[in-house]
Order: sequence, then structure tokens, then C-alpha cells
Amino acid sequence: MSSGAGSDYYDAHSDEYHMRTFHLDPSEFLKPLLARLAPGASLLDVGCSSGRDLCWFRDRGLTVMGFEGSGRLAALARKNAECTVIEGDFTTYDFSSLEVDAIILVAALVHVPRGALEGVLKRISSALRRGGHILITMKEGDGAFTDRERRIFSLWRDEELRPVFDRLGLSVCDFCRRDSKLGTGEIWLEYVVRKGL
Repeated sequence: MSSGAGSDYYDAHSDEYHMRTFHLDPSEFLKPLLARLAPGASLLDVGCSSGRDLCWFRDRGLTVMGFEGSGRLAALARKNAECTVIEGDFTTYDFSSLEVDAIILVAALVHVPRGALEGVLKRISSALRRGGHILITMKEGDGAFTDRERRIFSLWRDEELRPVFDRLGLSVCDFCRRDSKLGTGEIWLEYVVRKGL
């Protein structure tokens, strides 16, 4: 789930992070996107971590590709999902060189500073075909906080994110609020958005 800015932490804790997240069942939050995709659709998982969601979509007949900032997590994802995983910093990578039907950003943007979110999302969504869909999950709250590992998390409200989507030509198809599957008490905002035709 890391960009280049957070790759050192995720490299150092890759095995621990994999054990904590890989075996969680993602069906609940991935099904809304799957329902909107044609069989065999191409999907890019940005911040794919060790490949849990890549495996889930691959096993349902999609053509999958990952993108990960942590070299160690990228290696795990390649092994687990048996697919291409690009290693890089999603805040600077040229995604316009790719073309896919869907993108998932599951917890991928949580470390992006609030002022940089729109530009980063614009850069990533350049890989998406017109009419394609993006699954985005963000932590709910105000401002930002730093955890005990000194990772900085940006927090968002629904009413703040929707104008960002509008300016990027992304229309909200599905939205819900979900409790964290890690049992932390945090709330995640989950969106499926569609790129205009």
C-alpha cells in the first residue's frame, strides 16, 4: 500500500504487514467493483501490497497487474499473484503509459498529503479507459494524524472528497462507510467512481 514516500517502513515490516493483511477476506469491499466489470477486464492494483486483492480478482477471471512502492512487498505480490507488478513511486510514475478497465486504490492513498491528493489521483487515473471504474478507500476523519510508527495518515470527509472526484471527471457509482476489518474502530470511506465517456 505504499508510495515511494513510505516504502522504507513497508520494506522493513513487509513480512509483518503481509501476515496482518493478506489473509483478510476482501470480498465485502471488492464485490461492488467486480459487479461493474466485464469478464476478463483488465485491472491495475496501485499500492497492491503483497497481492491479496490481485489474487482475488485473478481468481474471478480478470487480467491483473500490480503497482507497489516497496520492493519487498512487490516481490511478495509477484510470487502470490503470479502477475506483473511494477515497482515505483505512484506520485511520480507516468501512468498514461498504461491502459486498463479498472483501478483499485485500497488504502493506497492514505499517506498522500491532503493538498496533493487531487494531483496524484489525476496522475493515476490517466491509466483508466473512458467509462472505466476506480475503487477508492480512504480513512474517515479530520486533518491528519501520525501513528506510533511515525507514519502520517491523511483523513477525509465524504463532503471533501466528492468535489475532488467531480473536478477530475469521476462520477460516484457506489459509496459506503465500513468498519476496519482489522478491528481498530476506524471507519473507511469506500467509493466506486466512473471515468466520464
